[in-house]
Amino acid sequence: MAGRINDDDVKAVRDAVPIDAVVSEYLQLRNAGGGNLKGLCPFHDEKSPSFQVSPSKGLFHCFGCQEGGDTIAFIRKIDHLSFSEAVERLAAKAGITLRYEEGGYNPSHQRGERIRLVEAHQAAAQFYIEQLGSPEAEIGRKFLAERGFDQAAAAHFGVGYSPAGWDHLTRFLRGKGFSDKELLTSGLAQESRRNPIDRFRGRLMWPIRDVSGEVVGFGARKLRDDDNGPKYLNTPETPIYKKSQVLYGIDLAKKDIAKSSRAVVVEGYTDVMACHLAGVTTAIATCGTAFGGDHIKILRRLLMDNGSARVIFTFDGDAAGQKAALRAFEDDQKFAAETYIAIAPDNMDPCDLRLAKGDEAVADLVQPRTPLFEFAIRQIVGRYDLETPAGRAAALDEAAPIVARIKNVASQHEVAVQLAGILGILDTQFVVKRVAQLARWARDRGGKGPAPAQHRRQQYEMAAPRSAAPGPALNLRSPAHRTERELLKLALQHPHLVSPAFDAYGVDEFTAPPYAAVRQCIQEAGGATDAPSDYLPAVMDSAPNDVVRALVTELAVEAVHARTVDEAYAGEQLVAVRRRAVDRRLLDIQGTLARLGQNGDPAQLAAVQNELWVLQQYGQALRNKGAAAL
Repeated sequence: MAGRINDDDVKAVRDAVPIDAVVSEYLQLRNAGGGNLKGLCPFHDEKSPSFQVSPSKGLFHCFGCQEGGDTIAFIRKIDHLSFSEAVERLAAKAGITLRYEEGGYNPSHQRGERIRLVEAHQAAAQFYIEQLGSPEAEIGRKFLAERGFDQAAAAHFGVGYSPAGWDHLTRFLRGKGFSDKELLTSGLAQESRRNPIDRFRGRLMWPIRDVSGEVVGFGARKLRDDDNGPKYLNTPETPIYKKSQVLYGIDLAKKDIAKSSRAVVVEGYTDVMACHLAGVTTAIATCGTAFGGDHIKILRRLLMDNGSARVIFTFDGDAAGQKAALRAFEDDQKFAAETYIAIAPDNMDPCDLRLAKGDEAVADLVQPRTPLFEFAIRQIVGRYDLETPAGRAAALDEAAPIVARIKNVASQHEVAVQLAGILGILDTQFVVKRVAQLARWARDRGGKGPAPAQHRRQQYEMAAPRSAAPGPALNLRSPAHRTERELLKLALQHPHLVSPAFDAYGVDEFTAPPYAAVRQCIQEAGGATDAPSDYLPAVMDSAPNDVVRALVTELAVEAVHARTVDEAYAGEQLVAVRRRAVDRRLLDIQGTLARLGQNGDPAQLAAVQNELWVLQQYGQALRNKGAAAL
C-alpha cells in the first residue's frame, strides 16, 4: 500500500484547484448572489437549483440533500473515489507532485484503481491515434475520408486505429507498467488460452470520455469483411465505464450546451462529428444503448432546466428510429426542457446529410421541428382509421393515457387540445376532460395507470357518434334519439307518409344501435315504399333476434307524438334526422381537414373541401326549404 499523502501537499492541492472550476466540469453554475454560485445538484434529482458553491471558501453545499464539503469531497462523491484517489486526480490537474509519508513518491502500480484504469485508457487512446497513421490503417483513413472527415477532424475527436494483431496494445501497456489484471479489468484486453489479448483489433477507434474529459472507454467500428464481430463494439461494463451513464461528445459539447441551454441527441459517433464540424457543437450520442434516465440526469445538470431549454433528437425516420423516439418519449417527463424530433429528408442521418447537402443542411436539420410528444402521439394514432368513430375511439384510448402522464397540468391541457386536433375530434373539451380524468385515476391508483380500456371506450362512445350496430340503447330519451324513434314509428305505422324519402336513409343515419337495427329490418323487408299488407310481419321476420323483434312490435303500437299525423309532421321528422346526419358528417370532414392541416396532399385537400362545401349547401337547403330539399 502507498503511504499517507503529505498534509502540506493535500493543502496545496485544495488551494491550487478552484472548486468552481472543478464543479463546472459536471454541471452548469449560475450567479446565486453574495459571491456564490448555484446549480442543479448532481447527487439527487431536483427541479430547482439548491446546490451552491462558494469559490471564496472553496466549499459546496446542497440545501436539498445536505451533501457538502471541499473540492476533494466533491470529486470523491461524484466519481466514487477514495480520498487518495481524489487528491491524486486533482494533483495531476494542477501539476503537483505528491509526497507520501511512508515510502516517498508513490509508484504508479500503487495508485488507486480508478486512476490506474483511466491512465490505461489515456495511454491506449494515444496509442490508437499514432496507429491511425500506419500503412495498415489506410482502410480506416479511407473510411473517414469517404464520410467527409479529414486528418484534422480525426485529431479533434481523437479517432484512432487498433492494429489487427492479437496483442499489440496489450504489449504496449505492459511496457508502460500496467498489469494483466488492470488490462482485463479495464476492458482493453480479454482472456485467451495463454495470455490476455487485445479486445479491439483491426478497427477504427473512438475514445469515449466522461463529462470531466477523461477517457473511460472506446467505441470500435468494423472495417473489414472478414471481421465476424458486430458492426460496432463498445467497451464492456467496467468500474469506470457504464454505458447508461456516458454520452459520446459530452466533453466537447458541455460548455455550449450550458451556454445555449440546448442539446442535440444523435445516434452515432460519426453523426456527432458531422454535427460539430457543421457548427452544431451541442451534439452528443449514446454509446450502444437507448437514451435513458441516467443520460437525462447528465443533460439536466448542464441545461439547468431554465424554461427555455431544448433537447432535439435526430432519430432516423425508419422503424428502428421511430421505436427509439417512442422510447425517448417514455422518459420525456424527466426533462423540464422542451423536447423535439428532427428527421432529415430521405431519412438521412446527420453524417450522410452533411455529405449530400453540406454543413448548412445539418445546421438547419436540428432547428426545432416537431415536438417529441406530437411525433410519438402521431405514431400511435397512425395505426388507426381516424375516418371512423370506432377508429377515433380506439386511438384516443391508446393516446390519452400517454398525455395523462404529463405532470405539468398546463402542459397536459395544451397537449390534450392538440391530441383532439390530431384525432379530428372537434369537441376539444371532451378530450381535455378525459385526459384529466385519466390523470386523476393514475394518481388515485398510486401511479399504477388509468382504469381499464373498456370503461374508457364506453366513456367516449357516450359522447361521440357511434357506428350503427345492434345493442343496448345509450340514451333513448335524447332529442336525437326521440326524433329517430318518432320517424321509425311513422315508417312502421304510416309508411306512405314517409315514402319514398325514408328508403333513401342509410342505417348509419340512426345513431342509437337498436334503432339502426330496426331500420335494417325495414330495409331487408323491402322498404316502406308501396308497403304491402304483410309489411309489418315481414319487418318482424327480418329481425335478427327476439330483442330487435320486440322493439319492432313496441314501435309499431306506440302512439305517434303529434295531434295531427300528416305529411307535414312526417316531413319534420325526416328533415330532423337528415340534418343531424349531415351535421355529423360535417364534423367528420372538419376533423379530416384538421388532421390534414396545411401540408396535406393538395388533391386530397381539394376533394375534402369540395365535399365540405356540398354538405354545407345541402344543410342550408334543409334549414330553408325543409322536406322539399330531401
